[in-house]
Amino acid sequence: MPKLSYFDCDPMFCPKCGAILPTLGTRGGIVCVVCKFEVDIEVMEEVVVKYNVEFNNRSDYIEEQQLKSAQSKTEGPLVERKCPKCGNDTMSYASLQLRSADEGQTIFYTCTKCQHKETENS
Repeated sequence: MPKLSYFDCDPMFCPKCGAILPTLGTRGGIVCVVCKFEVDIEVMEEVVVKYNVEFNNRSDYIEEQQLKSAQSKTEGPLVERKCPKCGNDTMSYASLQLRSADEGQTIFYTCTKCQHKETENS
């Protein structure tokens, strides 16, 4: 089997076939599972792997959770439609085909403020 004495590519990938290399075992080198190309362990000792860890900003996380909470209270996408009960300008909607296929679908609107429901046949 041919051996590699230096890396001129990413050390996580086989320089011969490009496959992802397996993790380094306790002894011996690394052998590509696809093309059987062997990498000496001495070569891997010189490789420095660098990585960055980024943490989410706490305020971004809180805003995201608040948005998810608000979306979970609605029953679908939001639309600008005035609620006849409380006057709120935002309602969520869902559409279903309840009648025969050659007729329009039924749209169910739900007020995001008071949860009033109304239907419309289109």
